[in-house]
Amino acid sequence: MAEAAVALLDAMFPSRDTADRVRHAWMKQHHRQYDAAERDAIIQISDDVMRLRGRLDWWISEGKGGLPPDNRLRVAAYRILNAGAKANGLLPLFGGDKAVEILLRRLEGHTLDHPDMPAAARHSVPEWLLPALKKRFGGDFDMELAAMLRPAPLDVRVNTMKTTRDAAMAALAAEELRCQFTPLSPIGLRLSPQAYVNNTQAFADGLVEPQDEGSQIAALLVDAAGCRFVADFCAGAGGKTLVLGTAMRNAGRLVAMDVSEGRLAQAKLRLRRAGVHNAECRPLDAKWLKRHAEKADRVLVDAPCSGSGTWRRKPDAKWRLTPQDVAELTQRQAEILDRAAKLLRKGGRLVYVTCSVLKEENEDQVATFLKRHPGFKLMPVTDVWEATVGGACPVPGPYLNLTPARHGTDGFFAAILVRDV
Repeated sequence: MAEAAVALLDAMFPSRDTADRVRHAWMKQHHRQYDAAERDAIIQISDDVMRLRGRLDWWISEGKGGLPPDNRLRVAAYRILNAGAKANGLLPLFGGDKAVEILLRRLEGHTLDHPDMPAAARHSVPEWLLPALKKRFGGDFDMELAAMLRPAPLDVRVNTMKTTRDAAMAALAAEELRCQFTPLSPIGLRLSPQAYVNNTQAFADGLVEPQDEGSQIAALLVDAAGCRFVADFCAGAGGKTLVLGTAMRNAGRLVAMDVSEGRLAQAKLRLRRAGVHNAECRPLDAKWLKRHAEKADRVLVDAPCSGSGTWRRKPDAKWRLTPQDVAELTQRQAEILDRAAKLLRKGGRLVYVTCSVLKEENEDQVATFLKRHPGFKLMPVTDVWEATVGGACPVPGPYLNLTPARHGTDGFFAAILVRDV
């Protein structure tokens, strides 16, 4: 299993593709070599190594080693520090390398933690991100970064056009998947991190779809019910489009747009399975945007972002991210906001959403948008929470800022921008 985990990690890096896609391709290629339990173990080891890479690298290069980290050393160090494995069982991975043998024997008897670890290693994040994360979380920095190291639960959204939360829960229980209501979203269920629903009848029948609770809430805040024309400007594979269509109850016009026709093809399949029939999927097109200027009641901009709020689920993302990526993303976000704003009618709302925890992509991005567009103003999320989500709003506003430690969701940000003129 250790050897296979090393091979999988080597396939993931330096690839710029997502871990999910690389993992899927690798598992498809090696499917017959391992049974289901072995495949689960390989995935678990590789995910944990990515999640804890900062700590492992510290032990390898500074704590007890002085060796340059690689995936083979990371897997071996993980097995010793996390599971108490003995060096002897791992030495065959290294072909008699004496320096490695000395390191692995020194690691025996230790755990992943050590009081001398600097913050970046302890929280397993790239050091260049520390200032931005401290700026974002302040006194909650240690609490939030610790939460990001824990595996996320599996949240699913209930399709209320086909069923209820209670009935969906019963359907999943009949397939031996236990769940509970999500604390904030009125349309969510929460399962264990190990749960998998895509092979269930409830999923095939369009009763449930995997979607983090934070994502559900961000889409609910669009307040699409009763609207005549709603645009999902960066629809991707349609996760939030499904929430909008359900809120609209198949009335009015819903347009899902994206630059990727592949993602839009996935969205069409999901919309059909869910029974959402008022949605139109189309590539972003300048002429179409010009023809529909100032016509939309609502525009959702689920902007491309760093994904720093999803590190619980996608630990590889933090090791792929670079300062240049953040700079390019913030510029792209501004350009997308400017284009999307042209669709909105007077009195309409633009909801800007990211799954990032970085202020550069969130509050700072909104502030610069409002300077460029004096005809827009910020509507506090607290003004629409009760009508769209229900219950007590968990944030003081004016923005939606959800975090893993405080709210049990992925890191999510949303701002509601109203066009006045």
